[in-house]
Amino acid sequence: MDPQAQAERLERFRDYLRLLARLQLDPRLRGKIDPSDVVQQTFLQAHRAWRQFRGRGDAELAAWLRQILAHNLAHAVRDFGRARRDVGLERSLEVALESSSLRLEAWLVTDQPSPSEQADRNEQLLRLAEALADLPDAQQQALVLHYWQGQPVAEVARRLGRSPAAVAGLLKRGLRRLRGRLKDRE
Repeated sequence: MDPQAQAERLERFRDYLRLLARLQLDPRLRGKIDPSDVVQQTFLQAHRAWRQFRGRGDAELAAWLRQILAHNLAHAVRDFGRARRDVGLERSLEVALESSSLRLEAWLVTDQPSPSEQADRNEQLLRLAEALADLPDAQQQALVLHYWQGQPVAEVARRLGRSPAAVAGLLKRGLRRLRGRLKDRE
């Protein structure tokens, strides 16, 4: 695959990987580690190791990129002295990223066993990550914390420093905008 096509194929996963990185990054480190930087490092490593990628479809590429992302997140955390080199940490990040990815997919899933339906679901997942990235930060955070991390509204309010009523409004407006953006992308 030529470098331009390779770059375009990887670029489709940017918002998805940024969302996963953000979900896994300890809130105390968000001021020190930018998820976009970790994703950029992931793309750089993926470009360099492209010949090692043995998969064919987007699902395999997403899994490969999640492994690289998990390694990069663990490395970034370690660089800030929050943890020593710990293969268990890298492995737990891979599992956590996979779990976050599965929660995102579960939001879209009906019962889709065929390969073409799986490909459609992968496309929907990428569109969801892109649409979510377009939302205002507060709405994005509220949606991620509540729907993907499963936190109750009261906990989301505490983490965002807002009242439960304000978070309920963020969730309502965020879902409305997210649905609108997803419709626009169809």
